[in-house]
This record gives sequence, structure tokens and C-alpha cells, in this order.
Amino acid sequence: MDISTQQTAPPSVPPPPPAEQKRAARGATRPGDRIFLGFSRGSGILVLAIMAAIAAFLTYRTVLALSENEANFFTSFEWNPSGNPPEFGIAVLVYGTVVSSIIAMIIAVPISVGIALFITHYAPRKLGGPIAYVIDLLAAVPSIVYGLWGALVLVPNMAGLYGWLNDYLGWTGIFEWNGGAARSLFTVGILLALMILPIITSVSREVFRQAPQMHQEAALALGATRWEVIRMSVLPFGRSGVISASMLGLGRALGETMAVAMVLSPSFDINASLLDPGGGTFAQNIASKFNEATVTGRDALIASGLVLFVITLLVNGGARLIIARRKEYSGANA
Repeated sequence: MDISTQQTAPPSVPPPPPAEQKRAARGATRPGDRIFLGFSRGSGILVLAIMAAIAAFLTYRTVLALSENEANFFTSFEWNPSGNPPEFGIAVLVYGTVVSSIIAMIIAVPISVGIALFITHYAPRKLGGPIAYVIDLLAAVPSIVYGLWGALVLVPNMAGLYGWLNDYLGWTGIFEWNGGAARSLFTVGILLALMILPIITSVSREVFRQAPQMHQEAALALGATRWEVIRMSVLPFGRSGVISASMLGLGRALGETMAVAMVLSPSFDINASLLDPGGGTFAQNIASKFNEATVTGRDALIASGLVLFVITLLVNGGARLIIARRKEYSGANA
């Protein structure tokens, strides 16, 4: 008599509830992972707490300053917080900070991108390495050294450039020069461009190096020239990185203090020509007047610092929006 063995499938076990799955996942996590997660989360919360504390402090002192101000804080050209009554405004500071930073970005960004592309795609390795090292070394130069160089070397030797701009572009009024000292917003913009150039170059260089090699080789195989490879493969890939690098440089240009204070001839006037001496920036005004300021004067300087703080946040937020709109060019999606 044959006895047939019948194999039966094991009964299906229903999955555990989501709460038990989460507890099991947490129990399976290694202690090192939990410690790292805690440190990471704590670091993020700490940064937000510090930012909130700074904003609260600046806002409190700003309210104290504005309660005593007799002038329009946003449109007044006067800065006399120690007067009776106190009168101060930030119109000149906003203009000087924005204009000098724009000049620096117009000069620095194209040159930085060109240097980064030369190092990564044109220069031989024996030449590109030393150039990259020198560029990185420039980022470590202190601001006071740039300021001394700007005051002792750059300012006395700007007459030729100023004269050329006056001869060919003076009719616009923006580059009209009357022969005064070159302690103007234009000179400050050139100095700031030299200071932010290493930052933008270094970040852009590393981004361009991460461009997909297969895309470049495919373009070359189809007969593209080296410039066409860069234009179609490298630049679209590194666009977000270049924007991020530019925002890093812009952040330094907006907040630069000692170098600007040593080059600029401060005055609370807005000149039509960028070559006329005078003007001011937020950081330069705070650095030059904080020690001798009264209590109301310090509150006024802190109020101007709050405006610079907000401008910096808006610039960074705008950069994040630009990068988010160009996700198709990010390295993660390549």
C-alpha cells in the first residue's frame, strides 16, 4: 500500500502593524547610527537656535534705535545718531553695499569660471595643479592684507583705468571722472572681486571635475569640439554649482569690512558716477564707527546690521530657489 506524502505550504503570517515595524527598525539600528543621528539632528537644531537668537537680539536693539530716530530709516542720507535729536538712515549704505557687490560679481564670476574650465579641461596636469594650488592659497590671505594692498598699491595705480573709462564711457555719467582720488565704489568692487575670486574658482573647479565623463566622451565621439563639449555637457551639469559658488562669494562681498574701510573714502552721499570718491557699505560703516559710538549710535549700527542680515538671507534664499528650479542640471540627476 503506497502512502503518499502531502506537502502543505506554511500558513501565511500577516505582517506586523506599522508601529511594531518602526520599533523593530529602531531596535535593529546600531548604537553608532543612533549617536550619529542624534548629533546630526542636534547640530541642525543648534544652528537654527543660534540664527533665531541673533535675529532676536538684532531686532530688539533695532526697535530701541528706531524709537529714538527722527529721520526716515530707509530713505534718509543722514547718519547722526548722537545728535539731538538723533537722525540716521541707511539709503547710502544700501546703495554702496549693493553696487560694490554687483561690480565684484560682474568681474569675478566670468573670470573664475574661465579659470576653473582652464584648469579642468585645457591645462596639462603639470600646469593645472600649481595654478589650482595658487588659487586656493589666495583664499587664505587675510582681509587686512587685501586692504593694505588695495590702499597702497591698487588706489594709486587706478588713474590710467579711470582716465580710459572717462574718455570712452564718461558720456554715460556712470564713468565720469573728475581727477579725484580713486577711493570709490568702483575700486572697492575691483578689490572685492579679487577677494571672492578664489572661492568661486575653487568650488566651480570641483563641480566641473564631477561632470559625467561618459557624456563628454560621447560628444567627442560625435565630432564635437572641446568647447562644444564644455557648452553642452560640462556647463549644464555645473550650473547649479556655479550659482552656489557665486552666492558664497557674494556673501563675502556683502559682509567684507576691513578691506573696504581701508580703501573707500566714506561719505553719506550717493554719486551718479561710480568713479567719484565717497559712499559707504554696511560692514564698513559698522567697523569704522562702532568704537566711538554712543549707546544710541551702537543701536543704530546694530539696526543697520539687521538690514544686512536680512539682505544676506534673501540672497541665499534666492540662490536656493534658482538651484531648485534647475534640478535637471544637478549632479545627482546626471
